[in-house]
Amino acid sequence: MFTKALSATMLMLFLTMPGLAAEPPKQAPQSATTAAAPVQSQAVPAAQAAPAAKAAVPAAPALQEKVRPNRSITITMFMAIIGITLCVVIWAAKQTKSAADFYAAGGGITGLQNGWAIAGDYMSAASFLGMSGLISLYGIDGFMYAVGPMFSFIAILLVVAEPCRNAGKYTLGDILSFRASAKPVRAVAALSTVTVSLFYLIAQMVGAGKLMQVLLDIPYRFSVIGVGVLMVGYVVFGGMKATTWVQIIKAGLLMSGTVLLALLVMFKAGLNPFGFFSDIVNNQLIQDHVRMNVLKDALPKPGVDYGQRFLEPGLFLKNPLDQISLGIAWALGAAGLPHILMRFFTVPNAKEARKSIVIALFINGTFFFLINLIGFGAALYLTPQLISSVDKGGNMATLLLAQKLGGGAGSIGGDMFLAFICAVAFATILAVVSGLVLAASAAIAHDVYVNIIKDGKADQHLQVKVARITSLCVGIAAIVMGLMAEKENVVALVALAFAVAASGNFPAVILSLFWRRFNTAGIISALLVGTITALGLVVVSPVMTYPQKIADDAGKIIVTLEKKQAEGAVLADKDLKALDKSRKDFAKNNGGTSMVGLKAPLFPLKNPGIVSVPLGFLAAIFGCLLFRARRAEEMFDEIEVRQITGIGIAKATDH
Repeated sequence: MFTKALSATMLMLFLTMPGLAAEPPKQAPQSATTAAAPVQSQAVPAAQAAPAAKAAVPAAPALQEKVRPNRSITITMFMAIIGITLCVVIWAAKQTKSAADFYAAGGGITGLQNGWAIAGDYMSAASFLGMSGLISLYGIDGFMYAVGPMFSFIAILLVVAEPCRNAGKYTLGDILSFRASAKPVRAVAALSTVTVSLFYLIAQMVGAGKLMQVLLDIPYRFSVIGVGVLMVGYVVFGGMKATTWVQIIKAGLLMSGTVLLALLVMFKAGLNPFGFFSDIVNNQLIQDHVRMNVLKDALPKPGVDYGQRFLEPGLFLKNPLDQISLGIAWALGAAGLPHILMRFFTVPNAKEARKSIVIALFINGTFFFLINLIGFGAALYLTPQLISSVDKGGNMATLLLAQKLGGGAGSIGGDMFLAFICAVAFATILAVVSGLVLAASAAIAHDVYVNIIKDGKADQHLQVKVARITSLCVGIAAIVMGLMAEKENVVALVALAFAVAASGNFPAVILSLFWRRFNTAGIISALLVGTITALGLVVVSPVMTYPQKIADDAGKIIVTLEKKQAEGAVLADKDLKALDKSRKDFAKNNGGTSMVGLKAPLFPLKNPGIVSVPLGFLAAIFGCLLFRARRAEEMFDEIEVRQITGIGIAKATDH
């Protein structure tokens, strides 16, 4: 009865929130301008240049401040998603009685179901909103972000899935503490799990806040709080079973929307990939965006083809080492993500664990391939200027493209398709945050409270009660940090979570499973050094916001354009707008510092993986060599037999 009452309360909260919290709609400035004729670069072959020169120059779209959906249709679809998922929570709550039910759905999830759930866990708001946005603003560098996650499942499939299923029980701490000193290892593992989960959670909360803000006119802070209330309810009452089915539903909806949108992009391009990318290279507005907004060239540089640069690396990841670092984080990070590792304990045996990864790999590979088409399609058919005018991080590119290809703003097709994609994105966020909250709360409740504080002597009722309380606390922390990270691009935040997981968790898991001499000192060294190094490098890296750098870039544009004016030249309309914007940016940011008090980054790379991952492995190795533990070596044979055969693991309690 209490569960039903809470569910009804949360549903009413979301039904009434748009009316209570809506801001007055703002009129978007209608400033359509016509771009100057494109200048053909030497890098474009003459055969391509001729038709491009004859083509009509695209007019700059009217910039707008927000996506403009049909409010009634969108709210209806949102409520349908919330209603379906709350029904799942009520159903799951009736079946969640023990700790095994709460943490691992009783081990009764099939490989097919778990594969879809893992895909749902992995295809986050960062993937759906952030990656397409990065591609639309930075071209091929955003593509690097989109293809990386596909390869990360190779490490999981070949190395981690089966041994983790056979060696663990509920959490990362269970795997690591089997042949080590349990209490210190569980404490550090819990700390690492919470750190990685919160990084990932922040990205989802930012995506949720932006989505509700631009779609329903709900202020960002109310959006984040509302999503937080829902996700806490899912986890507190439904546990892993509710989380799993919400993820399965969300994955099906997300794949349907992604396939449909990618098909519309392909049909609009005439099913001609060569013509599609040729149009991107020759698009004047994309060239202007690359020149002025990305490379900060106030005037064109001779011999530079700005359209071609959009299809070359180096616009977002300017340092080649950044690309290598990002690749390392992507390839190894997923195998250290606590909420992914936790999913292996929901299946009845190792065979089903392997099957679930194969299914998830196929689904994710298809999804991330299609995201590239959507991102480049957004750049061509919307233009980067329009996308960045709605959201500087590009997070709304997919939604804007859905509305345009569905028929445009105000049309039935456009409004319906936009509402559907919005509802899918909303379901995506709810599903992923639920899994993350569950992973973090399990680390605190199971590892810290039950096994450290209570020495494993807590009954099932108490374990579930503590898990629900910690879920509430983790949810509150996620809401607070989501409010603080409003202006960050969600995909960059997820990449950082992968780097932290790859630097600390991955070395600890791999060496614990496969190195005989690995021990307590090695585990703690890997988790602490890898995690702290990754976090430390992140806060002094270019991924943070540096107001002074923004002011310096704006100052360069001001000097160049004012000099041009002083020489008697008449500035084009787009240059006048750039000058006005640069003056405002300079006045707003001059003298400002980052959140840690820096005017410029100390670490040159956007992703710390190339440094922090090797340090995590080295710390693990040196820790073992300096503090040898014979007990850990003697128990290696036992864990080796367990991870191969599955002897001694808990059996499924529900099928």
